[in-house]
Amino acid sequence: MGEKLEFDNKNILITGGTGSFGSKCVEWLLSKYKPKRLVIFSRDELKQYEMAQVYSEKTYPSLRYFLGDVRDGERVKRACANIDIIIHAAAMKHVTASEYNPTECIETNIHGAKNIIDASIENNIKKVIALSTDKAASPINLYGATKLCSDKLFIAANNLSGKHKTRFSVVRYGNVINSRGSVIPHFKKLLKSGEKKLPLTDINMTRFVITLDQGVEFVLKTFTNMSGGEIFVPKIPSMNIIDLVTCMAGKGQFKEVGIRPGEKLHEVMIPKEESLNCIDMDDYYIIQPMFSWWNTEQLKLTIGNNGKKVAKSFEYSSDSNINFLTLDDIKKILGQK
Repeated sequence: MGEKLEFDNKNILITGGTGSFGSKCVEWLLSKYKPKRLVIFSRDELKQYEMAQVYSEKTYPSLRYFLGDVRDGERVKRACANIDIIIHAAAMKHVTASEYNPTECIETNIHGAKNIIDASIENNIKKVIALSTDKAASPINLYGATKLCSDKLFIAANNLSGKHKTRFSVVRYGNVINSRGSVIPHFKKLLKSGEKKLPLTDINMTRFVITLDQGVEFVLKTFTNMSGGEIFVPKIPSMNIIDLVTCMAGKGQFKEVGIRPGEKLHEVMIPKEESLNCIDMDDYYIIQPMFSWWNTEQLKLTIGNNGKKVAKSFEYSSDSNINFLTLDDIKKILGQK
């Protein structure tokens, strides 16, 4: 019921609306809710055209396609006019590309975040959720560092909103299965081209994984639970990358190529340093902000659940996760029998 109230008859803006997450989010919002206006904000005119073939404004009169770039502050402000809710999914997210094009990554992920914050406050947006990544926790690559900076900007923005009452929160999760640029479509393409052995950066590598549907569902639920200032982290499974290779190409059918620039052997979603402010909510975690204005009692009222503090030495890492996908689980994801 709470979710219905959040999205029915509301004006919603999705940045990066034609990307993997954005497209799936549009599908959910149109099929399960009745938004008053749903604005798809992205910079790729071809993707907007292709998306409009599936979701036309004629069939879905609440839809609006808005061409623009989060780097352009004035354009962002125009897109945010009369909006109630923002889902900020636009990002430059390819690790290697970010290492070689650092300025572009900074412009999109950091300056773009600031533009969203400024436009949200100026337009009295009620709630904003920014999508983050496990690579923002203890980052070693530029992409992760820019997303950490973006997260900090969104959390601190709750200090700036003042009388406008705009509230900002962040959702942090792992690798999205079958999203654009992810490893499964890449492996499928290689196998289709005749490759017998798949490239494997390291035989011991692990990753957190989540499906697009799970990601969208978690983000939408978070709007009901947020007070403003939290980082929400879902409890999701890990996967041994060697198991994925085995399911797709067969046992031993790989060639070890070494870790790429900016890549980790294992990913962390909650480092030990953040455990002091972390609450276990059974199926997800909340990392509370370290600001004097934060009200833990208000959080308890909002979520209707006290949760419990994690141990001071707690770390949520892909290699020590208690939930790992089995070979059968992976085969099911791949559509294999």
